[in-house]
Amino acid sequence: MQKLVIRGGTALEGEISLPGAKNSALPLLAASVLCKGETFFENCPRLTDVFSACRILTNIGCRCNMKGHTVSVCADSINLSEIPETLMQEMRSSIVFLGALLGRTGSCQVYYPGGCELGPRPIDLHLDALKRMGAKIRRHEGRLDCSAPEGLCGCCIHLKFPSVGATENIMLAAVLAKGETVICNAAREPEICDLADFLRKCGAHIKGDGESTLRIKGTKELHGCIHRIMPDRIAGVTYLSAAAITGGTIKLSGVKNAHMENVLPVLEQAGCRIDRSEDFIYLRSPKRLRSVSRLRTMPHPGFPTDVQAIIMSIMTLADGITVFEENIFESRYRHVDGLIQMGAEICVSGRTAVVSGVKKLYGAHAAATDLRGGAALVIAGLAAEGITEIRQIHHIDRGYEEIEKVLKGAGADIRRIS
Repeated sequence: MQKLVIRGGTALEGEISLPGAKNSALPLLAASVLCKGETFFENCPRLTDVFSACRILTNIGCRCNMKGHTVSVCADSINLSEIPETLMQEMRSSIVFLGALLGRTGSCQVYYPGGCELGPRPIDLHLDALKRMGAKIRRHEGRLDCSAPEGLCGCCIHLKFPSVGATENIMLAAVLAKGETVICNAAREPEICDLADFLRKCGAHIKGDGESTLRIKGTKELHGCIHRIMPDRIAGVTYLSAAAITGGTIKLSGVKNAHMENVLPVLEQAGCRIDRSEDFIYLRSPKRLRSVSRLRTMPHPGFPTDVQAIIMSIMTLADGITVFEENIFESRYRHVDGLIQMGAEICVSGRTAVVSGVKKLYGAHAAATDLRGGAALVIAGLAAEGITEIRQIHHIDRGYEEIEKVLKGAGADIRRIS
């Protein structure tokens, strides 16, 4: 077992270049199943979730190779439409292979996915949409047996919630389906746009990505291409927050500024000075952070649930009180216990967490319980007095490529040990 050991109190300084986005890489890798010929993904992060997706591709017969930050996939020789339970359990996003395999082969067998335990995340939206497109789905002891004996057909699908995963699964199922599929109340996240951009390069007909109505006209076949994965906006917020809580100054390069405009104002309200350009963000933190009165997580373009824990960590040292309202997942306050061990004052009631800023945090031994919660503990440890040790960092490795090396490059005293 590995852990991160952090000696807090050093202000972060320097430049950090953003990697490719985990939340984009995974559906893109699934989408490669639909393509003839070879596909190349540049700027692909080297993460345990990405490695899991590559294992799934190899298991079903694809030729999949990763060299540096480029992944090549050739799906011409797919010979299996079943994904073993062990591989499905490695990550939550594995469910996106359902739409891709069903669209490519007309049948598949998958299991319920794993990933971070953030409370109930039913896949009924995914299954109901695929059924409307003509899929027959039978549940059996945790397995989903799916088939489309007459092929998938486009239709109008209204999502009762703008689920990112459901939108992605419908897109992947629809690009090779007969007729037109219209998704109403579709997810609008930048990762949806990145997936649509890739599929269009491959020959798909998609309009409306980034808007609430998405239209996909089916085509007979797709071809491989070269695609550069969008920068990771959640990692970007993480590293900006690390600079903010330590009183540092940092330049974030390789960004897409527009992707982060739903979070940057929060950092500015906290007292950070932020200068923007098209491809970099420069943050200078104040001597003391200010609280932000209320933050509600909402679907894009609202405040993202993926940065709730990260922003909460910096609010623990802000003057005043910040109220968080989590509206996406039921169990996304599991990082709170670790922050409290470090001296934070946080009161949780249902979906609401009230954070009263304290003067200091103190080093402690804590465990990462999920990906973003683990990152929040790392950020708090950077500002805490003394030594912080964080266990169960396999959760963090799912979404951050060698986080200790990135932070150490900006001056942090952090190391990974066994």
